[in-house]
Amino acid sequence: MPLEGPARIVSELTNRGYNAEREAVTLIAAADDPGTALERVVDVVPEGTLVVRSEHVRSALDGAHPTDSTDSETSDPSVSTGTQSIERGDDGGTAPVETEGSRSAGSNASSVDSNGGRSAARRSSDPGERSLEIVGDMTGESTGTGEYSDFVAVFRDRLERLGSKLKGRVNHRPATSIQAMPGGSEVGMVGLVNDVRSTANGHWLIELEDATGTFPWLVMKDREYVDLVEELLCDEVLAMEGTLSDDAGIAFVDSMYFPDVPRTHQPSTADRHVQAALISDVHVGSQEFMHDAWTAFADWLHTEEAQHVEYLLIAGDMVEGVGVYPNQDEELDIVDIYDQYEAFNEYLKLVPGDLEIVMIPGNHDAVRLAEPQPGFDENLRGIMSAHDPRIVSNPSTVTIEGVSVLMYHGVSLDEVIAELPAEKASYDEPHKAMYQLLKKRHVAPQFGGHTRLAPEERDYLVIEEVPDIFHTGHVHKLGFGKYHNVLAINSGCWQAQTDFQKSVNIDPDSGYAPIVDLDTLDVTVQKFS
Repeated sequence: MPLEGPARIVSELTNRGYNAEREAVTLIAAADDPGTALERVVDVVPEGTLVVRSEHVRSALDGAHPTDSTDSETSDPSVSTGTQSIERGDDGGTAPVETEGSRSAGSNASSVDSNGGRSAARRSSDPGERSLEIVGDMTGESTGTGEYSDFVAVFRDRLERLGSKLKGRVNHRPATSIQAMPGGSEVGMVGLVNDVRSTANGHWLIELEDATGTFPWLVMKDREYVDLVEELLCDEVLAMEGTLSDDAGIAFVDSMYFPDVPRTHQPSTADRHVQAALISDVHVGSQEFMHDAWTAFADWLHTEEAQHVEYLLIAGDMVEGVGVYPNQDEELDIVDIYDQYEAFNEYLKLVPGDLEIVMIPGNHDAVRLAEPQPGFDENLRGIMSAHDPRIVSNPSTVTIEGVSVLMYHGVSLDEVIAELPAEKASYDEPHKAMYQLLKKRHVAPQFGGHTRLAPEERDYLVIEEVPDIFHTGHVHKLGFGKYHNVLAINSGCWQAQTDFQKSVNIDPDSGYAPIVDLDTLDVTVQKFS
């Protein structure tokens, strides 16, 4: 079978026991006869080589031997083509089931070559056509010291940035200016929600705070927008308009505005047919990690059916972690955190080597728990080196083929679901909770609740630019939909129900992979369990 494209070259090198730099694979693919070029490269690489590098390829094609001798086992390959050391389950080669989506799937063309290795399908385009940019990665940019000034700075930044989106919609005045106005005046204010409480008569009292002070606003129980009060979380940014009472001590609310996504928002799409797989919550190291489902997913990515999948975005919790919840050690298959990451890296090697991979951490990962979470440290990055993934902070925005994807692990979804009515946010429909975060233009608005937040000079959790796709995980439930043309996806997990989840009545959606057509933003869900 002739070599066709980087994926096939990666597979062939895998069968021969080599890793490879991305540039080396590209050079082989660009040769007049890639099969002959690969044979020349294998002939000339020095004994003991682990990573095929670009200089090896150039030397082979020029007819000369490279000057370097051997590659160290600690090298950091750009494209991992290491052999598959993970035991496959019984269903490792089964075809997935398409459960949602607008685009019909092709045939499963996965096969096994004469050497026993997996024969990879050719990716649908040259890697040179791809584009990937990261925005908002705060790794290495943390400024928080825990001082009082840090808390002041982060709330000032939040109010200024989100308030600027609201001040054009109301005749905004600072709290101290409103306090000095005569009764009966028409007023408007933009501020942080400082408190929400009901009155004895069933009305709602909302206290807004800005940089000058606080002012109370009364929402009458018979007004049509009173149900919006149920959506409010402390510390989110809000705008209100109304009329001052006769004594000017309170304002009666006539209208309420969130920063929100404009209803006129039109998402960007790719100029060609290309797809991204959006997954999260792999949880390698747990006794309930679904290795059979994962290997089935990896097998599928090597088929013709998945030839247009060129990006893999993983929204946190690569491993199960240690000490995350009570008695977790009793449910661990791998007890050492570094061994968990080593195992995850081996599973990552099973996916095609020519995918572009982006990963953010989650609350089970070995990073700080407080959000925003910087990307993994250099030690863990060195362990998770398969296919040279982009490792960035939680949250971050990745723009692929012109389509912006806001990646956030999703810990705050627990708080949103707990605080809001079930019809507006629930575990069964996690995307609706995501709609609330889009409406508030902040991924974790409530400070001091269950979600741990780190004060920084800049609020990295603000959704300043409207994304085309909002991707989360954490709650282990599958759900997707569109809010003002923003595609919201919570991608489920790769872990079966644990004893702890049973105790808190969580029934996970496991072994699913949402596939997004970047040219249409249509979603197809592939099921592997």
